[in-house]
Amino acid sequence: MKVAVFGLGYVGTVTAAGLSHCGHSVIGVDVDEAKVAAINAGESPVVEPGIVELIQAGAQSGRLRATTSAAEAIGHADLSLICVGTPSGSHGSTDLTYIEKVAVEIREAMTRVSPPDGGFHAVVVRSTVPPGTVDRVVAPVFAEPVPGWQVAAAMCPEFLREGVSVKDFFAPPFVVVGTSDERAAATVAELFSFLDLETRHVATTTAESLKYACNAFHATKVSFANELSRIFRGFGVDSREVMEIFCEDTKLNIAPTYLRPGFAYGGSCLPKDLRSLQYMARTNGVDAPLLAGTSLTNELVIRDIVERVIATGQRKVALLGLSFKADTDDLRESPNVELAERLIGKGFEVRIYDPIINPDRLVGANRRHVEARLPHLNRLLACSPEEALSGAEVALVSANGPVVTAALRDVAPPHIIDLSGRLGAVVEAMPGYSGVGW
Repeated sequence: MKVAVFGLGYVGTVTAAGLSHCGHSVIGVDVDEAKVAAINAGESPVVEPGIVELIQAGAQSGRLRATTSAAEAIGHADLSLICVGTPSGSHGSTDLTYIEKVAVEIREAMTRVSPPDGGFHAVVVRSTVPPGTVDRVVAPVFAEPVPGWQVAAAMCPEFLREGVSVKDFFAPPFVVVGTSDERAAATVAELFSFLDLETRHVATTTAESLKYACNAFHATKVSFANELSRIFRGFGVDSREVMEIFCEDTKLNIAPTYLRPGFAYGGSCLPKDLRSLQYMARTNGVDAPLLAGTSLTNELVIRDIVERVIATGQRKVALLGLSFKADTDDLRESPNVELAERLIGKGFEVRIYDPIINPDRLVGANRRHVEARLPHLNRLLACSPEEALSGAEVALVSANGPVVTAALRDVAPPHIIDLSGRLGAVVEAMPGYSGVGW
């Protein structure tokens, strides 16, 4: 099929590269010329394991390219996938500005190019949006027919975890399309026919709600494990062992994913979608204390670490790991960025090491976020964990791997607070070691 992908962030880039790998002809569209140039050069505008190889193969085969022109993309597409950002607005509402803007751009492009054979074109939202968005924001843009075109709107949520999104693209938990138009449903089913999964055709609002349900549950699981770990820590209990056994019950306790004590959740999805759900509840007069409690618990995890650093009486801190998850450069709403900002604000001397973060390569919302929160990131970054640890009195460690653990053994500070729980027995046996909740 011929596909136009609007938005070349994490979701759009992985979606475009994955579809091209499966034989579709894909044109990515973005207002950021740097992202477009990267795709056309066979490079990735985002950091994700396995994404570079997919983009290189797609660019070399001619099945993947990018442009800043919506008309150029629509003129060669059977359907459009909208993968733009839906950031939090005031009071936690979802900002749908980019969704509406792209829908208008697609319609305007249709007036300037010839329609496809048969005239049908599906406009499919892949971004996370509140229920009712497709019907009330996207579909009305095409309510007045464009001569020669038959347009239907649909929702097809993505289930991509940053850091493993390429793997998730080729092995999603389900494929869901929400639409009242059978042709749009059939188009999406054909698009993902390379997957060994039945495409679930549901109501549009069901498809829109599904991603929120998933992300709210994931966020709740993280906070649930962390809340228990704070309680158990006072009894000298290693909550990792408690939760390891807990997760063996796959009949009642569901699944082990995210149910592991550690640092706060973050990233571009869980915090934003949790706020959006709370906003939806408030505007409909519904109490949602668990969701509010989940956000509070997440905040308490960060606050607890700050208070524990203050309690050491030391002033020099090494922060090993800055992105919200290993194997990604996404700093948006990273709890590590929040942690660094709070410590710096309290007068601590902070040095940061992250194996992936390169300020010169950050683009789009990722760059804007870090410039607002840590404007002097270049000055704070160390080139190696040893450099960050040199002279440090407290190490806050979310990054893991042999390089980090070796540095901790060689340059051991008096206090090590493990934010990931994955540093291994050797580091855990070192004097001054403690975990987030153990």
